[in-house]
Amino acid sequence: MHEVWGPYRVVRALGQGAMGRVFVAVDQGSQLAVALKLVALGSEHDRAALDAARGRFLAEAHATRCLQHPHIAAVLDAGEARGQGWLAMELVPGTDLSRYTRPARLLPEALVLHVGACIARALAHAHAAGIVHRDVKPSNVLVDWASNTIKLSDFGLARTADAQATRTGVVLGSPAFLAPEQLAGAAAEPRSDLYALGVTLFQLLSGSLPFAAASMGELLRQVANDVPPSLRELKPEIKPELSAETSEIVAALLHKQPAQRPHSAERLADRLEALAATLR
Repeated sequence: MHEVWGPYRVVRALGQGAMGRVFVAVDQGSQLAVALKLVALGSEHDRAALDAARGRFLAEAHATRCLQHPHIAAVLDAGEARGQGWLAMELVPGTDLSRYTRPARLLPEALVLHVGACIARALAHAHAAGIVHRDVKPSNVLVDWASNTIKLSDFGLARTADAQATRTGVVLGSPAFLAPEQLAGAAAEPRSDLYALGVTLFQLLSGSLPFAAASMGELLRQVANDVPPSLRELKPEIKPELSAETSEIVAALLHKQPAQRPHSAERLADRLEALAATLR
């Protein structure tokens, strides 16, 4: 494939996600390799909707370019062509965290807490800039252990999905990671991101999700009404050494009411890192 999007020439496919396709591409001027994500914005047959989606996408991309942080995959450039938005991002080596959500590949508790602290610091930086991620989950966290790289990616893309979902009445993205208020139709807020971080930590520590169902309706019911299981009450063969404080932090992040969750991502990061240090 040799498609060109703006100044970027596609080299090879990198992956396929819920939000769109991802490629390795090269800036034809600087020869810098980037991760290029393509996002469908709508149908060309509905010009008004397509123009609105284009405006939202470019506005979000412009806002997220201001996020410069060691734990955020930088947005370098963005544009729109042929009914698709394209987003050029820092090409991060390694893999994403989804491979470490399987019971046979779980990471040590201290390392999970360190990763959680890095994600929390990334969120703190974004929240201070007035930006909510909206789609925190393992597949949006890129890690390269050799270089000690941990970066949260895909800022801004979830709002495009939100707008499309509002028009179609369909919940897009990753419902199992969405806070109760988001699934109920309320706008995402910083503590919605912290709920999603709680789900991420729960999955990385246990190999399972706090809520899972065969239908969207049942998942909505569980998230709205059920108390998530305690990590320490899961089958002991999964994680027998899990600390009580880790379980308490995750439970607080998964509280139904946003006001009862931790208020500060930065303070949460400090607590996670301090706890990790005691477990190493």
